[in-house]
Parts: sequence; C-alpha cells; structure tokens
Amino acid sequence: MQIVSPKQMAMIEERSEELGISKRQLMENAGKALAGIIDEYCRKEPDISPEEKSIVFLTGKGNNGGDCFAAANNLIYRGYRITVISVGGKPVSELAAEMYDRLPRDRVEFLDGYRSENVEAALEAAELDYMTVPQSRESGPGKEGSPLDDIMKKEQQRMRLVKGAILRAYVIVDGVFGTGFHGQLSNDAASVFAIGSGAYRISVDVPSGGNCTAGTVSNGIFKADETVTFGFLKTGMTQFPLKKYCGKITVADIGIPCKAVEAIENERKYYRIERNHLAAFPPNRERDAHKGTFGTVLIIAGSSSMRGAAAFAALGALRSGCGLVRIASVEKCIDTVSTLVPEATYIELDCDDYGYMLFDSSKQLILDAMEKADAIVIGCGMGVTPDTVELTKFVAENAKCPVIIDADGINCIASDIDILVKKQSDIIITPHMGEMARLLNCDTKAVEENRIVVAEKYAEQYGITVVLKGAGTLVADSHITAANHTGNPGMSVGGSGDILAGMIGAIAAQGCFPIDSACAGVYMHGLAGDSAAEKFGQEAMLPRDIINSIPDAFRIFKEKKKNKD
Repeated sequence: MQIVSPKQMAMIEERSEELGISKRQLMENAGKALAGIIDEYCRKEPDISPEEKSIVFLTGKGNNGGDCFAAANNLIYRGYRITVISVGGKPVSELAAEMYDRLPRDRVEFLDGYRSENVEAALEAAELDYMTVPQSRESGPGKEGSPLDDIMKKEQQRMRLVKGAILRAYVIVDGVFGTGFHGQLSNDAASVFAIGSGAYRISVDVPSGGNCTAGTVSNGIFKADETVTFGFLKTGMTQFPLKKYCGKITVADIGIPCKAVEAIENERKYYRIERNHLAAFPPNRERDAHKGTFGTVLIIAGSSSMRGAAAFAALGALRSGCGLVRIASVEKCIDTVSTLVPEATYIELDCDDYGYMLFDSSKQLILDAMEKADAIVIGCGMGVTPDTVELTKFVAENAKCPVIIDADGINCIASDIDILVKKQSDIIITPHMGEMARLLNCDTKAVEENRIVVAEKYAEQYGITVVLKGAGTLVADSHITAANHTGNPGMSVGGSGDILAGMIGAIAAQGCFPIDSACAGVYMHGLAGDSAAEKFGQEAMLPRDIINSIPDAFRIFKEKKKNKD
C-alpha cells in the first residue's frame, strides 16, 4: 500500500486540480465517502430508524471541517438528526465556509464548542477552568448579578448544550484538526474530546491532536474507533502512539486521478509493507537446486555469557531458506549452540578472560569465512570490548557481501560511526530505539518522537538501510521508507531481534536487494510472531515459538499471494 506524507498529499491535491478535479470536488467526494461510512455503521441496527439517531460533528476552521459539513449535508437527506459543534471556531477556509453555508439552518443544530475571546478573558481573569465553571451566585428580587455572573450563566448553558448533544449522540465525528496539526490541543478542544459517551467515534483523516507526519500526539487527543483517511494512508498513522488512537483505519477513495501521483515522483517513496511488494521473495526453488543455490550466511555472534543470541540468529536464518549457516564464535558458545543448531557449521575463535572474542588471532579466520559468505550477520550477543569493536570495524570495511549489523554490533560502531563511510558493500543496521539513540548520541525520547525522520536521515547520510525496530518497524534507505504492520507486543522479549537479524541475513544471501531483504525479513518476522501469539498467547510466547512459527509464516504468505493472484 502506498503511503504519503501530509506535504506529499498537498502536492497530489494541487496536481489533481491541474488535471481537472477541483479541490471542491475532492471535498464533496470526501463528504460523500464519509457519509457513506457513517450511514453503513448506523444501519447495523435496522430496528432503530435514522430519525432516532443523532450524529454530532465536531468541526474546526479548516478543510477537515469542510469535509464534515459536506458529509452532514448528505446525511440530513437520509433522515438523521445532525448537530454541528464548532470546536475550533467558524470556518475560515473558502471551501469549508462554502460547505458550511450550504447546511439548511432549519434542519441542523449548531452549537459553539469554544469560548469567545471576551468570555475567555473574563474567565481567565477569574482563574476558572473551561469545563469547571461553578454555579453563579443566587440572584433574585433586589439582587443583581455581576457581569461575571452573567458570563458564567451563559457559559454553563452553552456547556450543558454541548455535553447533552455529545451524550445523546449515536455517532461522533471528529473533524477539528487535519493532517497539518502539530503542537498541543487547546483546553477547549481537549475538554470537548474528554466528554464521556458510548457513541461510535470517527475521525476525519486523522484523530485531532495527532501529528500526521511524525506519529506523535498531543495530550487530550481524540480517541477514535475508526479513522477515515482520504486518498492515501499518511505516514504518521503507521507509527505509535498515533496509530493506537486511530482505531480501524479506512482509506476512502475521493476520486484523485492516478496521474496526480506523478506530482511526487521525485519525492521519497513511502509504503506499508505488503506481500505484493515482496514479489521476488521467496525465490523459486528449482528441482536441480542445491545448498549453494540459496546462499551462505556467516554469523559472527555470541560470547560465553550470551550464547542464545547466536543460536536464535542461526535458527532464524536457517528457517528463512538459506543454504548454509556458518557461526563464528568462542568455544563455550559453540558448545552450546551446536546442540541447538546441528545444521550449522562452526568457526572457533579465541576469547579473552571474560569469554568475549579476540580480534588479532581471529582476523584471518574471519577473513577466510567472509570470502565464502553471501551475507554476514554480526553483533548478536557479541559484547562490546576493544576487540569486538575492531572486529566489527574490520567486517564493515572489508566485506564484499551485504552485512547486517545488530545489537552489540551497533553498539560497537557507535563510538566511531565513520566506519560506515568506509564500507565496500551494502550495510543494514537493525537498531531498537535505545541503540539508535546511542548512534545519534541523544536520548531515547528524541528518537521516539522523530522515528521516521531519524531512520530516513541516517540512511541518507551513510548510504545504508536502517531497520528501526519497534511497534510499526520502519525500513528506510536513501529513497524509500516502508512501515511494517505485522507483529504484536508478545514479541517484546529478548532474543526476538536476534531472530530478525538472522532472517534478514538469509534473505539477503538469497540475492534480494538490501531494502527488499529488510522488508521481507521484518514482514515475515512479524507474521511468525502473530502465528506464535495465536498458538501460545502474547503473554506466554517465547522467541523459540517465533522460530517454530516461521514455517507458518511462509505458508500464510504463499496462501495470501496465491489468493491475490
């Protein structure tokens, strides 16, 4: 599925207008599509007539409000009771104002969900919060209320009407802010969104309070049961925390001409990883194939105290179709791993007193193994010592085949990131957010709030492929950003990342391009995790269950591709 950034969506809309589909027509189409989705939901209870169902639109000043007005106008003539609550103020965009003026005043209830400037100034002077205006003082014969008392009464009445409309609603539609929102919500908006209701909640394009570029959210964001986004899925909606506020995401067709997408042909390409993007995977297995046909993966991993990492990486690679796995590690690690992975072959490296690999005495062995490899995975459970740093540097600078750097391998290059500039082959790094923060010498929060930009800029700067792990794992190279949607929280266990590194290594060894190897690995890893969660539950599943579910992932993947064809 193609994804676009908000900036790219604006470019596509401009190009649509040049091709004869005006923004007015796009808004009318959006309103019609939104109305259709609302109507479909409402008709799930056929025993209740439309006249008994109240639909409340929360609207802002911009074109998202215009989409709501267009939808409301459509629904009025299907018999629904419509209330429009202006949360951000009256419409200011020309198109939104036009759609607003079309609404029949005798068939729509209009309410203000915001304070006027005069009221706001008066209440702030009295240090009163928006939704907690107290009861005014008693007035009666011989008693005159103060101007503040009158303001309070009007505010109380306005808020009662707003709350009442929301509490009576069958469907609440949020069209306050659109894809250009950033920053923090106003108290007015957050307070309206916080009113409790059992209504079905739909957001227009993106939940108000969500940053549709980065995927971050404001306090008080509207929590939707469904988000109807127009034309294309937007980048930020693939990332958490925004994604969890979107609910079910529906991409609605609003008549954008196919040629309009040419407006972004020179821009970065965004995709959600789908099976149809993995056309070259898995490669065909001819009857005369042999183990050399499907590539050799060299895994440099493990230490005396972290032996499982090497085993997980090796099993992930073998289960993903490579022909041969060679593991280079220290003796104690090999002793353990060989019983778990008898299908692999082993290269024993010298170790220091703490059980970590030594470099000088291992250099020639590693070099010989590198020359026979079709892909190299380095770092899983390797530890960070002066020797492992030198070893990682040596591999990154001298490998002639794709190198996947994971875990401690990433920590090893963090102290001298220019190692990546001297590479002779393609490099894929697979950091989680903490490791990415170490690479950037920043705190993890900075990475969390800028996941898309971080992955893209780092990939561009060093000419590598970045797999930024986490919910909504991102894969980015210099030209493409892909977001994954498979996987689940049960995979958040030590060892899961080692399996992924091995899987990506195996796919790269079979001849896939780096970006395709990373996308296929991430997608299949998540698919295996979903299968494991179905069998064992997210709470009880282990990394070994992910490995054992990789065959299920291949079966599901092939079935879906077959059904697609």
